[in-house]
Amino acid sequence: MSGDGDADAETEPVAESDAISPYTLQREEASETRHAFWADTVADRIETREPDEPIVVKGGISPSGVPHLGNVNEIMRGYFVAEVLRDRGYEVRQVFTADDRDPLRKLPRTLCDLEGNLVDLGEVDAGALGRNLGAPYTDIPDPFGCCDSYGDHFSTIIQDSADAIGAQIDLVSNTDLYESGEFESVTRFVLEHRDRARDVLSQYQDKVDANADYVPFNPICEECGKLTETVTSVDLDAGAAGTVDYRCTDMDAGDRTIDGCGHEGTATLREGKLPWRFEWPAQWQLLGVDFEPFGKDHAEGSWPSGQDVARNVLEIEPPVPMVYEWFTLDGEPFSSSEGNVILVSDVLELLEPDVLRYFFAKDPAKARDFSIERLDQLVDEFDRLEATYFGEIDASEDEQAFADRVYPFVVEEPREERIRLPYTFAAVLGMTDDSDLREEIARREGHIPDDAPEWAVADALDRVEQARNWARRTGNEFDYELKRTEIPAHDFDAETEAALADLADFIEAGHDPEEIQGEIYEAAKRHDIDTGDFFAAGYRLFFDEEQGPKLGPFLAKVDRAFVVGRLRRER
Repeated sequence: MSGDGDADAETEPVAESDAISPYTLQREEASETRHAFWADTVADRIETREPDEPIVVKGGISPSGVPHLGNVNEIMRGYFVAEVLRDRGYEVRQVFTADDRDPLRKLPRTLCDLEGNLVDLGEVDAGALGRNLGAPYTDIPDPFGCCDSYGDHFSTIIQDSADAIGAQIDLVSNTDLYESGEFESVTRFVLEHRDRARDVLSQYQDKVDANADYVPFNPICEECGKLTETVTSVDLDAGAAGTVDYRCTDMDAGDRTIDGCGHEGTATLREGKLPWRFEWPAQWQLLGVDFEPFGKDHAEGSWPSGQDVARNVLEIEPPVPMVYEWFTLDGEPFSSSEGNVILVSDVLELLEPDVLRYFFAKDPAKARDFSIERLDQLVDEFDRLEATYFGEIDASEDEQAFADRVYPFVVEEPREERIRLPYTFAAVLGMTDDSDLREEIARREGHIPDDAPEWAVADALDRVEQARNWARRTGNEFDYELKRTEIPAHDFDAETEAALADLADFIEAGHDPEEIQGEIYEAAKRHDIDTGDFFAAGYRLFFDEEQGPKLGPFLAKVDRAFVVGRLRRER
């Protein structure tokens, strides 16, 4: 930031030749080198600027409500670029700003506690939130009573989510930056050059009149605590850094208006905030940002004005940008108000952090769906990536190059002795609580080698609990519990008992899964039993249910003595 700029200088919009396209990955000319991993392409662009160290990678979020998996997109895109730069020998700082001095503009329908449990607005003190519409998030009491403020509550969940997935971010509070005075010099500079700032912003926002008295500062009303956009005068010689006079007026909040109280007062530059269009570029300067990814909603809105403000108001160069595509949850947009959310803590009950990191390692220029229903497919993809890295399967040249580059970034440590149980097989094992039986079946099926180290066996069996949680969450074909300790109540006729005895003899003789499945049909036919009724008899004996997984393959996986004894109602 230069302190000697002329406040009355004319501004020019960013020339088309100077404008930086945020479509870093979508442009073929983004890098002369074709990389296997998209983060290397971004790192190339950062390196061309010869940045000082530490290189600063930034992201940010307004902690307005439930920080769901979609919000982690920005953290993880920055994480992989930071990791690639570190791999190239650079010192890197990954910062993530909590834009917590933003005002609460509407009441969320859903909130969550620090453990990630979702609650409806009616389960907390909604009246307190309603009375604080228009106030900064950090000035609003925490509806759960566990943190210093509403903003601190949801910022804590953001930090916890990043920690859980292994992204070491430095979470920075905007409120802290303002209150400590760190934002003071850049805020003062913007106000010194407010005519220039107004001219720039008027090119992007119709509500800003280039010939009017717009002032780019939003004071906090000392009377009602709400942010106001009406500054009546500026005195930069008052106090240590200057003050503004204001009138507390109404605030537009989408389809509603938040009433101002009409109070007229004076605020210091620590008692308010810059509007977002100036605050974002101010963060770049204050934090020394070299790279920032952002969603496509900013690509055609905030980014063009942001780089214009950076150059023509703050007199700095904007960071390297990168647009990422949003992803959906089970085919629908993430929505806290509609309840279509899942938190990182929820996801990590269903799969390993390695798998979740792999999901974010995919090309961010492509829209994707995070499907809970089809989570097994994502896990299978990761397992294939891992097997490719260790040369255990045949893969294409591109697939091998991607695995070689990406895999070391998504796992804590590549270990060839690791064991990954197929996810759906793990779900089958999850039908029993007997840990010894789980391991016995996994060994018998050849998924655990005789010489496997204990840590590998323990890690492999951890997936069983995750797959069982998945089965229960989705209510899929694996959502059943094997009744091993006692025979469920049943009442079979003579024909069914005879067919069950035949099936027991068949299994005792030793047959593969599909042969057992075929024998179930044949036994029912021989004894003139409805096939559906005979399957139901089997499900009753093993699960105390009328339906269940594909019975033949399941019975083939469980220990033979138990299956035979249960079919004969002996154990």
